[in-house]
Amino acid sequence: MLGRLIKWSIELSEYDVNFETRPAIKSQVLADFVGDNTPTECLEEDSSENEKGLWKLSVDGLSCVSISGAGLVLTSPDGWTLEYALRFGFKATNNEAEWEALIAGLTIAKHLEVQKIEASNDSQLVVGLVREYEAREDSMVKYLAHVQSLKSAFQVFRVVKVPRAENARVDQLSKLARTEELKKN
Repeated sequence: MLGRLIKWSIELSEYDVNFETRPAIKSQVLADFVGDNTPTECLEEDSSENEKGLWKLSVDGLSCVSISGAGLVLTSPDGWTLEYALRFGFKATNNEAEWEALIAGLTIAKHLEVQKIEASNDSQLVVGLVREYEAREDSMVKYLAHVQSLKSAFQVFRVVKVPRAENARVDQLSKLARTEELKKN
């Protein structure tokens, strides 16, 4: 083996080839890649009857050093939209901000007496916990329980994972939480 490496080293030396090791990929980049490239289709069969009257809710949370907030867009079956940029009065992690965004959107939909809703989010954790995973952290267990209690208000309730690129509008709304105009005077 060593002889072969030396042979190739001599052969390639005339071409000025340098070997450089690749830096490690941060785990979040890999997680984002997997999340963004996971199919978002619902595995359940959807009948057209369930699609009639279906409202769409898109949510995204934001957590910065001193500010946390959310963006949400609620779209009726007729196509009119309600858009919200929310600033939370408390510090939240990214995951907590995603949960708070979903809960705020579902609460608004419940008050509007929406019967059928499909919520989309770019957070693999939130979507995974609502759909299939088991929550282990105390805060995640509490958030999941809250969403499950809101779920009973709807005849049809789905949560789907969307790539970040498809969540651009609510991402912009969540970033509005950082602006001075939303601060209380």
